[in-house]
Amino acid sequence: MPSDGLLRRVDAVQVPVPSLAEGLAFYSEALGHRLLWRNDAIGQAGLALPDGDSELVLTTTRPYEPNWLVDDVPTALTHITTHGGTVLTGPLDIPVGRAAVVQDPFGNTLTLVDLSKGLYTTTPDGTVTHVQPPTP
Repeated sequence: MPSDGLLRRVDAVQVPVPSLAEGLAFYSEALGHRLLWRNDAIGQAGLALPDGDSELVLTTTRPYEPNWLVDDVPTALTHITTHGGTVLTGPLDIPVGRAAVVQDPFGNTLTLVDLSKGLYTTTPDGTVTHVQPPTP
């Protein structure tokens, strides 16, 4: 575990929307958040937040939830379960890495993600073309 904490930062806050078009009309066009990426295959679009590197992720398939960035999901699961937490789901492969859902000893649900496969590469309109592997 990193000496400064297991949870690195809020990677994203997922917000459910009925469709990406409707979500983008409100959050991007009306509220002014810049589109970073759009992946229609998984029903998600990432928008920039102006004061940091966390993203606002519009989703047609997931509930409202924060996603906590960790260095490595399997290592985080081991650490959390060793200290009284429970794995609810995962680990699962996602396009940019791995994810899991855990419950802390107090009943709070935490969604964990790592970016072990890299970051999205996009066209100028935000369409995802591939995942750029991380640089060593």
